[in-house]
Amino acid sequence: MKIGFYDDFRPCVITDRGVVDVSQVLRPYNPGHAQLLLENWISNFALLRPQLEAAAESGAAIPLDKARLRPPVPRPGKLLMGQGNYMEMVQGGKPKPLSLFFKSPDSIIGPNDTVVLPPFQARIFHHEAELAFVIGKTATRVHAAQAMDHVFGYFAGVDVSARAPWLGGPGITPNTGEGPWMPGNFGKSFDTFCPIGPYIVTADEVPDPHNLHVQYWVNGQIRHDYNTSDMEHRIPELIETMSAITSLKPGDMFMCGTNHQGLGPLQNGDVGRIGISGIGGFSNPVVDDLKREWHHSVDAMAAGTVRESREPAKA
Repeated sequence: MKIGFYDDFRPCVITDRGVVDVSQVLRPYNPGHAQLLLENWISNFALLRPQLEAAAESGAAIPLDKARLRPPVPRPGKLLMGQGNYMEMVQGGKPKPLSLFFKSPDSIIGPNDTVVLPPFQARIFHHEAELAFVIGKTATRVHAAQAMDHVFGYFAGVDVSARAPWLGGPGITPNTGEGPWMPGNFGKSFDTFCPIGPYIVTADEVPDPHNLHVQYWVNGQIRHDYNTSDMEHRIPELIETMSAITSLKPGDMFMCGTNHQGLGPLQNGDVGRIGISGIGGFSNPVVDDLKREWHHSVDAMAAGTVRESREPAKA
């Protein structure tokens, strides 16, 4: 089943006929906030499923192009990100430890919402197309063998990233490029820097999340083009590792990281589009009041640097 929100965050199921409103089905579970509604919806999904399926079959449908789909996870309690989590298509490459970080939930936007590049003096703004998933039941110190039972569903996401002016340089402030502020992964948490969507595809409809084709285009030009089979630390390990530190709750969200081959810039006037096989896709326009410009192509230097870090040591 495909579930999500549309227009003024009304809950819906997405069918071949279009968007079907399920507000009446979920009325007893709606506390008045979309994220809390989602958490109740997920927690009670087995009980609600027959009613949702009946609504999907016979409810009035709005054509998909007439409804405004909203972010399917509006504001998760935890937004966790995989870092450097792909082998970059290097056979026999050097393994790296799992690295996770938090991104601000306030960075989330939905399909067709605008990515706004801030005045932060970045050396470049990158797109990172990723598979995302949402937790379906509380996970505390879960073993990897049971971890997939805690995944409710999957969707697509883009980790927009403001790169610091120079790697390893002194800290900088977001607006002036001077001062002691240390960006690190804060450069990923600006407002609008986490487009997600177009809806959640429940886990039963995704036979193997580690064999999905991820693509990303900018103005119709292909950038990212990889398979999730290249993921180094897979979903069970992500859940096992994080649930040993903090309990994961229904509605918490992970993004699995990206393969950096195909990494490229986003700039004013661009339209980026992500698509994942079996999951779906969406577009976002990009606006930059400063009208900064970079070469419209894959960032070969950045992709090459990441790939080289994976190359086996030469004899």
